[in-house]
Amino acid sequence: MKRNLTPIATAVAILITGSNVAYAQQADETNVVVVTGVRAALAQSLNQKRNADSLVEVITAEDVGKMPDKSVADSLQRVPGVSVATAGGAEGGFGENDRVSLKGTPSNLTLTTLNGHTISSGDWYISNITSGGRSVSYSMFPSELIGRVTVHKSSQANLIEGGASGNVDIETRKPLSFKKPFTLMGSIEGVYSEGAKKTDPQFSALANWKNEANNMGVLVQVFDEKRHLRRQGQEFLWWDKLTKGFAPQWIEKNPEVENKWLSMLTGSALFQQERERKGGMIDVQFKVNSDFSFDVSGFYTRLDADNINANFMLAPYQPLSNNWSGVGGVIPSSYTITGNQITSITFPKTCPTGLDCSNMGPSVQDIIARPGSYSDSKFVNLDWQWRANSDLKFTGQVGTTRGTGYARDYGYEAWLAYSGTSLTMHGMDAPATVTVDNAGSFNPRTGADFFGGWASDTTARDKETYGQADGTWKSSWESVPTVYFGVRAAKHDRDLTWLGGTVSSAGSSLANRPTGLTNYPASPLPNMLSGAWTFTPESMKAWGDKYVTFANHAFQNEFQIREKATSAYVMGDLDLGAVQGNVGVRFVRTEIDVANGSPNDVWNPVRTSNTYNDFLPSINLHTDLAKDVKLRGAASRTLARPDFGALGSLSLNDLTFSASGGNPNLKPIMSNNVDVGVEWYFMPKSLLGMNIYNMNIGSYVTYGASVAQFYNQSVKRVTDYNLSAALNTKARVRGIELQYVQDLGNGFGANLNYTYADGKETGKAPKSACADLGDCHMIGTSKNSYNASLFYENDKFSARVNYSFRSAFLNGLDRNSAIYQDDVKTISAAVNYNLTENLTLSLEGKDLNDPLLKSYATSKDQPRAFYKNGKQIFFGVRGKM
Repeated sequence: MKRNLTPIATAVAILITGSNVAYAQQADETNVVVVTGVRAALAQSLNQKRNADSLVEVITAEDVGKMPDKSVADSLQRVPGVSVATAGGAEGGFGENDRVSLKGTPSNLTLTTLNGHTISSGDWYISNITSGGRSVSYSMFPSELIGRVTVHKSSQANLIEGGASGNVDIETRKPLSFKKPFTLMGSIEGVYSEGAKKTDPQFSALANWKNEANNMGVLVQVFDEKRHLRRQGQEFLWWDKLTKGFAPQWIEKNPEVENKWLSMLTGSALFQQERERKGGMIDVQFKVNSDFSFDVSGFYTRLDADNINANFMLAPYQPLSNNWSGVGGVIPSSYTITGNQITSITFPKTCPTGLDCSNMGPSVQDIIARPGSYSDSKFVNLDWQWRANSDLKFTGQVGTTRGTGYARDYGYEAWLAYSGTSLTMHGMDAPATVTVDNAGSFNPRTGADFFGGWASDTTARDKETYGQADGTWKSSWESVPTVYFGVRAAKHDRDLTWLGGTVSSAGSSLANRPTGLTNYPASPLPNMLSGAWTFTPESMKAWGDKYVTFANHAFQNEFQIREKATSAYVMGDLDLGAVQGNVGVRFVRTEIDVANGSPNDVWNPVRTSNTYNDFLPSINLHTDLAKDVKLRGAASRTLARPDFGALGSLSLNDLTFSASGGNPNLKPIMSNNVDVGVEWYFMPKSLLGMNIYNMNIGSYVTYGASVAQFYNQSVKRVTDYNLSAALNTKARVRGIELQYVQDLGNGFGANLNYTYADGKETGKAPKSACADLGDCHMIGTSKNSYNASLFYENDKFSARVNYSFRSAFLNGLDRNSAIYQDDVKTISAAVNYNLTENLTLSLEGKDLNDPLLKSYATSKDQPRAFYKNGKQIFFGVRGKM
């Protein structure tokens, strides 16, 4: 490669991935595959898929570099059978793909590894911190890390257990895989976020050196990527039936409204965040001689995620019940009923004669500032290879990985004075029309308890220490030419610490409210409250820092989990003439100790210990039906482990007296899987494929309802809660994946795929939604998803556009209610122009269709949220030398 860069090009061409650098990590590091464009990357991916013994999909660095992929999840979104979500649970979405799942199953059934080993990561959003999930937050891992991503859709014995539906392995570049002795790559970009209306810088860099003997190399990679986010929307946080406790006077005069559903909290939500993802990786690779080599790598990433969430809510239960006193409620001036729901309701503009409205605030605003929120992930890993003789080789790994999730909440709740209000529902077609006459000014009610404050300081720490050794033996048996064997041991710890905050009496005073009074920006959604008052992030932080203290543990919310996993396997390649593949078995022993369920005044937990022993057989077979037609079949028994939160957590909602809790006696999630597929490589760089699969899950985790007592911080006493607790049940997933890839010639190409997944609970666990309501949906299962991608490329110019669709799916539980994410459609595009051989201009766009994220409760008659994050435009320059 020439190095005659201009001075400007030299200055800009600093360090990054995504450029046209050769990479392919193989058993022999000197065999490097050079990738120079999208079509070459496509050929490499298809060749690796074609030659694999099991069902896999492969993504290369070059493929990522020609699309607006800003996290590894963005890259995986276009793979058949892969589903992505922009959130870790039921918190909605934040405009960045965060979780990955396979075959229409929950994301915790997909195991993600990095260079073949596990990796811990944290969450910054408090409900995800407390729920203790096992699925990796892909927001932590920028796409620049990718050398190659391999998606294992069928299991084999030498893969680490933990992925009941499959494994995703992210491979980073290795120092000795580069072609040149010295490589320098980099990018400088700006990102414009339409929602926040701000532009932020993004930088990434990579430098690699290896000696002339090609036996020692050092790679250093860094990244710093900032983005502002503003999400505006409407939330329906509490649906309930009207009873005489809610509306005694109204029901007495209008009995037809009794037991009709009404949205008790309809909020205009404004979420603002400044994200900065920064970190780096160093990798040292050394070949001692032709028989022994080792690789030491270290990685660190941190996502700083300061945020503030304001929600201005219409609360009709307050004037209807006069603060639940049961007397003196305001009777609406008008209302409509459609079916079993109150679809519109209007309250008089002034307090009715004879009533005391000083405690009847029909609207309330909750403002939650989370300064200092962050998540991080890190690891140190040693890989080694030793060839004992020409027939026997050993490899191994030893390392440790840690992840942290942290959030400090400062909550300020202010009830407004009585005014005219109204609510008109529009179902899922559009946000509800909400009016609050005095929403534009801070006008608290004059009665008692206009203000309610709360705070919490929550930290989750995740750590795993692991070691494994693997052997490969070339046998003399014709039918089993190679035998693989190995052992692995890992110790995993997850701790949740929850400090309850105390607001001082001075902080509860109206005179000491936050000083930064401001107003909502104009909403991109119709019917929303416009110009409602709120407080600035800076004033909320200052108020919390001054008036909130954290001295007491919320012991009933905390847990400690210690898990030990040991495993051993043996596997053999099969050569049965026309049929090849592999067959093996993995034995896994899991020991789990859970400490949770403490009273609120002392750390005196209940301790539960369980041990599970499981055998995981697997077989993968393939044969050539014709020269370019391959038939595949696979069968396996796989294992995933329940989320840590499903084992130990307790989440209480004091306002709605609802809770979700863990069950320390949950069994590992076992699944019996069958896959059958056919692949037709009908021309170079082209494929027509189909895969049919079936999963029978014998110990799927669902939630069952019960009533339990816990200490309520809001009313300062023990109260009854409607509790959803984790239970084992049975489930089944079956589906079909279709894939079409073709080089159309003259620089054009197409990539289309479609996945149908039918997943449901079959066990009908007691007091579950499946047993009581007939709602047997599995979390994360979209029946239909598809991607369509077109690209064009020549020596100077490349362009690519991608359309993705995912149908509605159950996203989780919130406030003891199911949350369904409605259909999601996204369009992304990228244009690259090569100024020189080593310098490329890029213009990329994500969410170009400005998708509306909609969610609903069990029925679409009850919407739960409407959100918009806006488009994201990336522009910059990439260079290499």
